[in-house]
Amino acid sequence: MFGKKGNDDGARRAPEFRPPTPATQSVGRPVETAAAYAPPAEPRAAAPQPSPQNRRAVEAPPLAPEPARKQHRERSENYYDTKSQVFSALIDTIDLSQLAKLDPDSAREEIRDIVNDIIAIKNFAMSIAEQEELLEDICNDVLGYGPLEPLLARDDIADIMVNGSKQVYIEVNGKVEQTGIRFRDNQQLLNICQRIVSQVGRRVDESSPICDARLPDGSRVNVIAPPLAIDGAALTIRKFKKDKLTLDQLVKFGAISPEGAEVLKIIGRVRCNIVISGGTGSGKTTLLNCLTNYIDRDERIITCEDSAELQLQQPHVVRLETRPPNLEGEGEVTMRELVKNCLRMRPERIIVGEVRGPEVFDLLQAMNTGHDGSMGTIHSNSPRECLNRIESMIAMGGFSLPQKTVREIIVGSIDVIIQAARLRDGSRRITHITEVIGMEGDVIITQDLVLYHIKGEDQNGRLIGQHVSTGVGRPGFWDRARYYGEEARLANALESMEKQAG
Repeated sequence: MFGKKGNDDGARRAPEFRPPTPATQSVGRPVETAAAYAPPAEPRAAAPQPSPQNRRAVEAPPLAPEPARKQHRERSENYYDTKSQVFSALIDTIDLSQLAKLDPDSAREEIRDIVNDIIAIKNFAMSIAEQEELLEDICNDVLGYGPLEPLLARDDIADIMVNGSKQVYIEVNGKVEQTGIRFRDNQQLLNICQRIVSQVGRRVDESSPICDARLPDGSRVNVIAPPLAIDGAALTIRKFKKDKLTLDQLVKFGAISPEGAEVLKIIGRVRCNIVISGGTGSGKTTLLNCLTNYIDRDERIITCEDSAELQLQQPHVVRLETRPPNLEGEGEVTMRELVKNCLRMRPERIIVGEVRGPEVFDLLQAMNTGHDGSMGTIHSNSPRECLNRIESMIAMGGFSLPQKTVREIIVGSIDVIIQAARLRDGSRRITHITEVIGMEGDVIITQDLVLYHIKGEDQNGRLIGQHVSTGVGRPGFWDRARYYGEEARLANALESMEKQAG
């Protein structure tokens, strides 16, 4: 076990197991976290109420729990020098091939024992707390994702952004803050990036410096490595929460009103074709996951994604994922090929994680040919802009169709557009539930069912708003709701919204 393995430059391959540490068990949640949907944390009770003239200086509430801030304090250069020496001695001492044969807990204990011996032999002057931090850091370096592990363990973080080895930022409650965490050097950061992407059969190196991948729990990972990233590899992780969000929780966080959530549940239940529109980080994938909860469990669902993120709970789900080209530039499988192929797989619903290009035409064709209840997400800032972007993406595919024909296909395929937005205070809200009704001449006609109106902001800078009904008593999908026996629920939800508005 302790036979000398030889010098290692740090670019070792990790053992093939992952320890069930809290850091790895706690990773989980859809592309936008619960903390992102929740309103920012309340300020502490002892804080004085700010006056108008000094409000800007004190209005921001604490963005992270105090214990977490202590855990991520800036460490001295001496700490990193000591860690580097101990780590080098460990690599010279331990045989990773033997370590890989142990179960995760035993491997962690073995590493801790050896590191303790190294510290004693080299007579490093360290406090008990520093020694414990060092032990945990080195175990994470060998068995996990190194300095990222404590961040992955926190459930209140939505995004982790690594800008080279010296800068690590996180997003908490919709706000970005810098941490005191850093990597040993750029090589360690690149090694961890390679470890992450290799788990899903992808690679990142000088010849292929851009990569999309995912962690085992589904958290979305993007890596861009040197020479494209000048100051060291840039790593971005959109974390998944361990516990899936539901529409009822979105109601609790204020993302949608109870009556609006009831309308969304009915829309998902009665097999409306849905497009979820929103900007980056607005909560599109989270909302898509929530809506899939209301799909019947006996339906066959096929998902197509660039990086598999969706967490469907139904038993009959087929998950498909695109593939990048290999070293020779061959073997690429695009989203469009996946969507076209899944039409041959007898789907009842097709769900496209994110529509970015010509595959939108195949998705519309699927929606229009008997695959009712299909869903997808698109980057756009309003329902009207969403329709324009769909037209643009169809044109990108080289389809030389008249504009009116394209719009007729869109109208015949999409029933509802749900708009999600990230507001300036960091909160996420569903701002529109909009129906696609039909055409008048060459213009697509839409009808808003629910809108979010911002009324102002409180003394802490948080936006105050309300979801209101537009007064539509009989939506365009009323007949579909009646077919599924949901017209009474739909009528009650719309009536309740009107009463709330009144």
